[in-house]
Amino acid sequence: MFSIENLTVSFGSFTLLDEIGFVIDKKDKIALVGKNGAGKSTLLKIFAGLQEPTKGRVAIPRDAVVGYLPQQMQVTDGHTVKEETALAFGRILQWEAELGKMNAELAGREDYESEPYRKLIDNITLLNERLVMEGASGIEAEMEKTLLGLGFSRTDFDRPTSEFSGGWRMRIELAKLLLQKPDILLLDEPTNHLDIESIQWLENFLAVQANAAVIVSHDRAFIDRVCRRTVEISLGKIYDYRVNYSKYVELRKERRQQQLRAYENQRKQIEDTEEFIERFRYKASKAVQVQSRIKQLEKLERIEIDDEDNSALRLKFPPAPRSGSYPVITENLSKSYGSRVVFKDATLTVNRGEKVAFVGKNGEGKSTLVKCMMGQIPFEGKLLLGYNVKIGYFAQNQADLMNEKLTVFETVDYVATGDIRTKIRDILGAFMFGGEASDKKVAVLSGGERTRLAMIRLLLEPVNLLILDEPTNHLDMRSKDVLKEALKEFDGTAIIVSHDREFLDGLVDKVYEFGNQKVKEHLGGIYEFLERKRIENLHELEKTEKGERKKATLHPSPSTPSRAERKERQKQLRRLEKAIAGYEKQIEELETEIKKIETILNTPEGASNADLLWKHAELKKNVSEIMNKWMEAEEQKEGGNDSM
Repeated sequence: MFSIENLTVSFGSFTLLDEIGFVIDKKDKIALVGKNGAGKSTLLKIFAGLQEPTKGRVAIPRDAVVGYLPQQMQVTDGHTVKEETALAFGRILQWEAELGKMNAELAGREDYESEPYRKLIDNITLLNERLVMEGASGIEAEMEKTLLGLGFSRTDFDRPTSEFSGGWRMRIELAKLLLQKPDILLLDEPTNHLDIESIQWLENFLAVQANAAVIVSHDRAFIDRVCRRTVEISLGKIYDYRVNYSKYVELRKERRQQQLRAYENQRKQIEDTEEFIERFRYKASKAVQVQSRIKQLEKLERIEIDDEDNSALRLKFPPAPRSGSYPVITENLSKSYGSRVVFKDATLTVNRGEKVAFVGKNGEGKSTLVKCMMGQIPFEGKLLLGYNVKIGYFAQNQADLMNEKLTVFETVDYVATGDIRTKIRDILGAFMFGGEASDKKVAVLSGGERTRLAMIRLLLEPVNLLILDEPTNHLDMRSKDVLKEALKEFDGTAIIVSHDREFLDGLVDKVYEFGNQKVKEHLGGIYEFLERKRIENLHELEKTEKGERKKATLHPSPSTPSRAERKERQKQLRRLEKAIAGYEKQIEELETEIKKIETILNTPEGASNADLLWKHAELKKNVSEIMNKWMEAEEQKEGGNDSM
């Protein structure tokens, strides 16, 4: 159990966090939310021991392991991907090295009856048992499973880390963190550099295998699936909701309405009191009452309400100039870098007015195809931009092309035309440039702030084809809502490269999937695509003998199932759900027992108890076996749902 007690963080006269406190239980998955600058990242740093609070304390058990993933981190080169990931098992590797030395020493000794010889045997036995307890024999498989889950291929394992971009190296750090199995994970925007498939893998890992976790993320779908508790930081205070993010949004709206009512009532009370004071200030007969009212006002604790949620702002693009019927057409388009083929024979047609998504693992060619469209790189095959196409392009480097001498307001005012100029302040506020922030020079803005400013500029330009490459990475949820609504109402064509499922949901009507050197078209929205992908993956599994048995049970015929068949499948799904619940309960009970044994093993007496060591190893093995059964049951359940 972890706790924050009366924690305050101040910078001069400004108080960021004001005597906050809450408790984190061992399996809590908490979404830490609040507007940018509210103190979320600061709180994670304090938890990680990287920053001291002004006062108050964080209570962490003495032997607890804390894992922290910041938004930006220093990464070191000099290893292969696998070697760097193996550093997560530093203690195990050290023990194995010590064991190797002891075994070498043992091989060269012949004093079999001596006390030092027997002591050496005991030390080797104890170290072997500790390695068994820690699951040393399975670390290779754990590493591979985690790296594959985070999007690496087996051919990447022996490549130097220096060959990878910052985003991919961040994945290596995340893999190391997950493999350490800390008692509490502190994750600051963990999905920023992940693709959709990797995010889904991480969701499953955190939900099933992780201990406690506190997560800062603007990916609504991600935290909705992982977290069952939401802690909001607002105006220096915290509000603790034992619900997921979507439910929290509803409850927060109710709270704000209550705040507004209380604020209005108090304001009326203050006005009445001030009116009384002003009216009778100079009447001797009322002097006592006037002084009493003045003291009441001085002692009154003023009600504060949350900042206005500007996500309700309706931002409209300028009318799009009419383009030809097909803004983008490609035929047999291919792109290679030397011997490495990114994609080949890509044929696609984007119709006027369509909103389409480019999705797939990082490195499979999404941004590469966009660069081909922009004429930034050469390619093979045909690519045609339609008649009168005017492109508005957003990429990360767009932020570096702005005039650093202008202010934020001047930068936006320069491109705004018509009635929209009267709403510039509102627009800036919706994208976190409210108040004095609008008068900042571009030169002093952070990378994230420049990205948001570049997005605002793009929203105000009269174009008919928007190409947005990861537009939501530096936007909070309110800003994403503003952008999404504006894109929905945009009467031109949009191509969006994104891994943010919630952002794409209800926005795009066609998905292009990049993978295995191909570009495949999928009609429908993002969740329809993901559902089909689950079915396709299941079909791949069904090619095995085991999979064929599943297919015979869950997919007996491509024809429409009869009522009796549907009833039988429903029964089978209920059995699977019951089995899954049973497995989850068994895992929880075993982990509780393992924790108790580990507590004893951490004592001098327990450390030398061989029976306990073997029991611990057996329980860990049981957990692994039941986890495999749980995953198999989940796969069967998904297959059953798909066939209903």
